[in-house]
Amino acid sequence: MTVVARPEDFDDTEILVQVGEEVDHLDLLAKWFRGLDDPVRLGILEQLQSGEKNVEQLCAALGMKQPRISSHLACLRWCRFVFTRREGQRVYYRLADSNVSAVLDLAHASVAKNGARVFSCTRA
Repeated sequence: MTVVARPEDFDDTEILVQVGEEVDHLDLLAKWFRGLDDPVRLGILEQLQSGEKNVEQLCAALGMKQPRISSHLACLRWCRFVFTRREGQRVYYRLADSNVSAVLDLAHASVAKNGARVFSCTRA
């Protein structure tokens, strides 16, 4: 199965792929999951499940420095896992897609059942 880029998939100001370009569905899905394939990005997304937060709040919650959090936020923002809102000097982040929260909830449920197996997997 392939995914075909359509004009309505893009804002007027951005052209990321050519309209009509075909992308393998499984490759695109794997790339989507790679966006979640980092403990820092998952931590950010989990923090944002409870509502929007600024970088300082995320740093405090995750115990990490601002450059590291900001780097991961840039990735999450590019892939539209998160949206931003500016208020004065501060930028607030929130989940852009409720499906991300649902995926995290499903992953937690699966890990609750299969966590020991996942932890001991040498192939992942």
